[in-house]
Amino acid sequence: MKTPAAPLLIGDLWGGLAAMLVALPSAIAYGVLAYSGLGPGYAAAGAMAGMLGAAALGVVATLVGRTRGLISAPCAPAAAVIAGMVGSLAAGRLGPPLTAEQILPLLLLTALLAAGLQLVYGAVGGGRLIKFVPFPVVSGYLAAVGLLIAVGQLPRLLGLPAGQTLGAGLLAPDLWRWPAIVIGSTTIVGMVSAPRLTRRVPAAIVGLASGLAAYWLLAVALPELRSLTGNRLVIGPLAASGPLLAGLGERLGGLAHVDLVTVEKALVPAFTLSVLLSIDTLKTGVILDTLTRQRHDSNRALCGQGAGNLAAALIGGMPGSGTLGPSLVNVSSGGRTPLAGVVAGVLVVLSIVALSDLIAWVPLAALAGILLVVSWRMLDVRVLRLLRHPDGRQDFAVIAAVVLVALLVDLIAAAGVGVGLAIWLFLRDQVRGSVIRRRSSLDQVSSTNRRRLTERELLRQHGGEAVVCELQGNLFFGTTDQLLTQLEPDLARCRYLLFDLRRVQSIDYTAAHVFEQIEVRLTERGGQLLFSGLPATLPHHRDMERYLAEMGLVRAGAGVIHPTLDDGLEWLEEQCLAAAGARPEGVDTALGLADMELLQGLTGGLLARLAAVVRTVEVAAGQPVFGHGDDDDELFLVRRGAVRILLPLEPGRRHHLATIGRGDFFGELAFLDRGRRSADAEARTPTELYAVSRERFDQVLADEPELRAEVFVRLARSIADRLRHTDLQLRRLEER
Repeated sequence: MKTPAAPLLIGDLWGGLAAMLVALPSAIAYGVLAYSGLGPGYAAAGAMAGMLGAAALGVVATLVGRTRGLISAPCAPAAAVIAGMVGSLAAGRLGPPLTAEQILPLLLLTALLAAGLQLVYGAVGGGRLIKFVPFPVVSGYLAAVGLLIAVGQLPRLLGLPAGQTLGAGLLAPDLWRWPAIVIGSTTIVGMVSAPRLTRRVPAAIVGLASGLAAYWLLAVALPELRSLTGNRLVIGPLAASGPLLAGLGERLGGLAHVDLVTVEKALVPAFTLSVLLSIDTLKTGVILDTLTRQRHDSNRALCGQGAGNLAAALIGGMPGSGTLGPSLVNVSSGGRTPLAGVVAGVLVVLSIVALSDLIAWVPLAALAGILLVVSWRMLDVRVLRLLRHPDGRQDFAVIAAVVLVALLVDLIAAAGVGVGLAIWLFLRDQVRGSVIRRRSSLDQVSSTNRRRLTERELLRQHGGEAVVCELQGNLFFGTTDQLLTQLEPDLARCRYLLFDLRRVQSIDYTAAHVFEQIEVRLTERGGQLLFSGLPATLPHHRDMERYLAEMGLVRAGAGVIHPTLDDGLEWLEEQCLAAAGARPEGVDTALGLADMELLQGLTGGLLARLAAVVRTVEVAAGQPVFGHGDDDDELFLVRRGAVRILLPLEPGRRHHLATIGRGDFFGELAFLDRGRRSADAEARTPTELYAVSRERFDQVLADEPELRAEVFVRLARSIADRLRHTDLQLRRLEER
């Protein structure tokens, strides 16, 4: 009887085998590509480096990273970066030209540095941050890698002599070797046609088998193809115990003599390699998450790739990443656990031991055909659609610039140009968009503190002295000058300026300095700079309030911080009312009926009749007056103190609708329709109220229809005024 783990084990074995069959031909091809710049005699060394890299990555990266379904192996970006570095060093573009023996230690140092950087990325949590590399840069880089691979492999497809450039070779058909063209073309046709013929056998295997078949068919008529000696169409003998491993020991020993100049030559390629391989791994991991219905640990995956690349470098293998093709084949073949990756790595080792003699006969033109198909698939022709839209043309310009620099200079320079252009476009977009989300004067907006009619009139007259500015986005050197320019007309006339920072993502020293300039100008006119809605922390975990205090913006007498925008608006209203000579809120004197705004103008006799229907209620601060859903219909008039009207939301949360102060009233809806209470009423301060129920009102004033009608008319006018005011506020909130 099978255990539940048996099907899983069988699936991992089949998945590892299928992944190895896909990864091994590509690893050989990438190794040959990476080492081709060292000279024609290094094709076998490159093939061996590719296989050793696949073996080390398959075992070590899988065991450390533990990402389900992920197969790590040498990849196209790694081959392109290494090939570009080899070409630059051999041609003397990074200093004096170097020989192959001098370049090999640099390649080892570059691989070790890239692996170390990946380990650092994983250790410091870079698994999330590295995903923010702009996609146009990645897309342009991959397109450049594809084009460079194509340019490098076309001479092999044509069978051109070593050292012959593609341009000169294309103009000299007499240098072409038709057997190479036949073998490479057959490989391309086989690889492209494979998905239509079978889905069980990987396309790379079908293509390689097609190329081998074409080679041996030609060998029937061409005897020179049946010998490895002097045969430039095949990889050649893979002497695993010969110069490659001996050279590895020499290169490791040579690292003890590394100087600063050598490190400088390797540092930029290593950084480029580490970023590209990390992005490739994380992208593959995200795709696998959708297939396996798991969520991988991106930081651990980076540590696994770093450890795998470190092991690969130490045994003389190529660096690589989590590769999409082998990983998809692994999952579709039943591989689900990290064991499948280990199986793939072990099978590569067995292939090196058992199949080295056969791999020596792999035609270089067949590998070139495989790489040409890979390079074509790396070119995303959909980016041409970006030219249809003005905004898309900017991204296309980044992609095109990366490709051109890669072709004309090298991949390392292309990476720098791409990131630089992406940063420039980001800064330009930030500067173009305003950091001011909404700007209003106090005569246009108001707090939830429901003011009396006379106070609202004063605020309309003097509200221009206070400006409320809601900010958004990033406050940094690129946006603060624009902010100061837009506020210049307000700074010339206002005394108070309130910045609401709820939607601010970041703030730098330049922005703090601009705030300081504004604060000085306001202080000169006896005004003040205020802040509200400060986020608890900035993205880089710096406390904003403490930062503003360190900048001197919230010292005593300078800036005032309010928890919410409504608190700041209420503070501004009180300052403006005090400056206009209005009686301040919160005095201890209790108002009589005649002082109530709703009842002002009534004759003494009518007020006396009303006094007979009201009762006095005292409520301590924080205590409820009534609650949501209560079945009572009393109308309340505030004699002293203030009451907050709160709308219950989710359990434990309430929204502040309004604050009712001295002389105003609340509870009118239930008084009019005798329905249940729609909100909570809670005393903000020690409060004294007049209360009158609808039933008592109707009973006592049944013989006073004119008085009853007058009260209802005044209630209707007050409600209409409040609705108009609310409508105005909502309209301003919706303004863009």
